Amino acid sequence: MTAVTPITTGRRPPAGGLRSRRGRTGWVFVGPFMAVFALVFLAPIAYSLYLSFFRDQLIGGTSFVGLDNFRRAFEDEQFWDAVGRVALFLVVQVPVMLGLALLIALALDSGRLYGKSFFRIAVFLPYAVPAVVATLMWGFIYGTRFGLVGNINDALGVSLPDPLSPSLVLTSIGNIVTWEFIGYNMLIFYSALRVVPKSLYEAAEIDGAGEWRIITAVKIPAIRGALVIATIFSVIGSFQLFNEPSILQSLAPNAITTYFTPNLYTFTLSFSGRQQNYAATVSLIMGVVTMIIAYAVQLRGMRKEA
Repeated sequence: MTAVTPITTGRRPPAGGLRSRRGRTGWVFVGPFMAVFALVFLAPIAYSLYLSFFRDQLIGGTSFVGLDNFRRAFEDEQFWDAVGRVALFLVVQVPVMLGLALLIALALDSGRLYGKSFFRIAVFLPYAVPAVVATLMWGFIYGTRFGLVGNINDALGVSLPDPLSPSLVLTSIGNIVTWEFIGYNMLIFYSALRVVPKSLYEAAEIDGAGEWRIITAVKIPAIRGALVIATIFSVIGSFQLFNEPSILQSLAPNAITTYFTPNLYTFTLSFSGRQQNYAATVSLIMGVVTMIIAYAVQLRGMRKEA
């Protein structure tokens, strides 16, 4: 018997042509995202960079000034005062908020908390409240003449410190932001804890580890990635602080200046001072500062995880 070799009439397409068609197909799916990304992200950055090289003068109109706007920003005491204020806010508020969120997530994951579903929703609910509404609500609570603080002073005959005074207003804003976002970060941590293999807990218990040892040696290291992500989001949010001081400014004009935060300073320069070119410069510098700090946090978190 002899083997019969089948005869094929079709030809295999060239490898290069196949890769080319696959590449075009990929761009069909990625293209819409890239177009939107370029329109809403890259184009504003490019336009801001363009504006930063010019200055609108009363005499002579708009003129090219090169890096003068950047030089002015690095010598601007109000700008760096605002940067220092949000840096202090970041150093104090972010650890407190993330620590409380982690504590709540661990309590929910322990299975020893009664009414866990209700408690989880109650903690997350403030995140569903718009920032403007939350700030107005807390601004009313902080009021010494018409708010809760004032009512307590009148009812008890005491004189509580004014939460909107220059020395306490940053702490009051930190309280609002913590109230708003503690549930959001709690949900990140709790979701990460739920996917940790139960076998790790069982192995730790067999080795004689107690509840606290399991938390520090198993649970927290297992969700290090979620901790890094939440920290990066919080760092970015701290440098973008705007809504709360902007709304409270009418209630505490002596405590919240027009340069209280970099974003508020940029807003004032652009819409009140008509200095769009300098405002674009300040925005670019803050974007670079935020990117550097967020990247440093990411590198530190990855190094520990490795």
